[in-house]
This record gives sequence, structure tokens and C-alpha cells, in this order.
Amino acid sequence: MPQIPEKIHELTVGQLAARSGAAVSALHFYESKGLISSRRTSGNQRRFSRDALRRVAFVRAAQRVGIPLATIREALAELPEERTPTEEDWARLSESWRSELDERIKQLNRLRDHLTDCIGCGCLSLETCVLSNPDDAFGERLTGSRLLVERRDNPAPAPASRAREREAECCN
Repeated sequence: MPQIPEKIHELTVGQLAARSGAAVSALHFYESKGLISSRRTSGNQRRFSRDALRRVAFVRAAQRVGIPLATIREALAELPEERTPTEEDWARLSESWRSELDERIKQLNRLRDHLTDCIGCGCLSLETCVLSNPDDAFGERLTGSRLLVERRDNPAPAPASRAREREAECCN
């Protein structure tokens, strides 16, 4: 990693890339999204303040745990202009992101469990498969591409019995 003398208070995009481990194109992207900022020299070259290193580290750490860039930008916008995120900032923000991450983990666990169920059957039925047709509330009562009015003389089976019938059709 190239050493930058302490007396140099601004970094070129190449120096920032080398020190942060982020690609130059990623740094340009971060700048376009308002995550970091630079000033332009008289020759129209970008110059980043040294605190951009910490901001890039903050962005990359948040991305690694799955935080969307828009959420990261909102978090950085809460900090005073150009201030480097501190350990306390990270602790506060990561705590607020924890519930969002917990919810994503639950969703991924449900997806994994349904995938395992589907591998056993392999049908990918549009009527019954929870992967092909997720969150099908009406599928508990009815099947088909449109919602039909239930007849009173021929009521639909109870949801639990219909679910068993679908499972038998799907997996046998």
C-alpha cells in the first residue's frame, strides 16, 4: 500500500483507490451518489480530503452487511458536513440497521426452507408452488388465474384440507 506523506492533505482518485482498496470506478460511483465528495483542481482533476478514506471504509463495511447505498447515503447525510464517521456513529447506525438485517435473515431462511421443499417435489406448479407463486393468499381457498365467486351450493373445501390436496397433487 503506498504511503502518503502526512503533509499531503488531499488525495488523487488513484491514491484513494490504492489506500481504500476500492476501484477507481467505485469511487466515481460513490461520488455520483453523494457518498463521498471531491474538489476539482484548476486542471479539472479530483482531489479528495483524507477523511474520504474513512468514509469509503464506512460505505464498504455497510455494503458488506447488505445495507443499500441509499440507506448509507441517508446515514452519512445525518453527519455534519464532511465529518468522518466515528466509532460511535457506526455503533448507533449499525444498531438501527440490525432489525432490518434480522428481517432479511428471516426472509432468506423462509426462502431456503421453501427451496428445500421444492427440490423434493420439483413441480414448480404455478398453482401451488410457493416459489413460483409466493404469498398466494387466495391459493389457500381457490386455484386458477382469476378469482371466481364461490357458490353456496358447492362450497370450496376448507383451507387446511385444500392445502393437503394441493400438496398431494404437487408432490405425488
